[in-house]
Amino acid sequence: MPTDLPRPALTRARIVQAAVELIEREGTAALSMRRVAASLDVAVMSLYNHVPSKAALLEGVAEYVVAGMDLADDPAEDWRERARALARAFRKVARDYPRCMNVVLTHEIDSPIGLRPAERALGLAAAAGFGGDTAVRIMRALLAYALGAQMREIGAAKMLDGLPERTFESVDPAEFPHVLAFAPALVRHDPEADFEFGLDLLLAAVDGLPRS
Repeated sequence: MPTDLPRPALTRARIVQAAVELIEREGTAALSMRRVAASLDVAVMSLYNHVPSKAALLEGVAEYVVAGMDLADDPAEDWRERARALARAFRKVARDYPRCMNVVLTHEIDSPIGLRPAERALGLAAAAGFGGDTAVRIMRALLAYALGAQMREIGAAKMLDGLPERTFESVDPAEFPHVLAFAPALVRHDPEADFEFGLDLLLAAVDGLPRS
């Protein structure tokens, strides 16, 4: 009696999922149509029936990551809480797919999916009473903050992270009095508290802007 299960149909969704998993394991440089085909146990040429090129595959990866954001929204909530929820959702997907997030940042998403975070941010800016260029700049600042915080956490800005105690052993007190005074705090690393503190600062600054 045959025991082999039928192979799942090859689809664009399966190909993109395999690409996402490969990137998260080995990085963007490891991605190739051949590697993706091997992971799916199919011929390379069969991929092109669903994804016409590597560039299209990378766009699919970017779409996949953005589509994974939890953009549930309650217009009845205060705009500040809605803004916090959006920044946290962006941060969560960046933490879930840290390597694929580089693809999101370097590839255009030629579909409405790429506009969803912007639509959400612009909607809450409008709810706060902002319009025009100010609303757009608020949207950009909010998403940039969430992204920058994640880059710091994954090591793109080590100078802002918790510093090892040995850093201070050869520091000249005359040149760095404040660094030494705050050394105990600089050693501590609490990314959640840092993120929420910075988000509160950003939202307080936005709230102080003149309404249109």
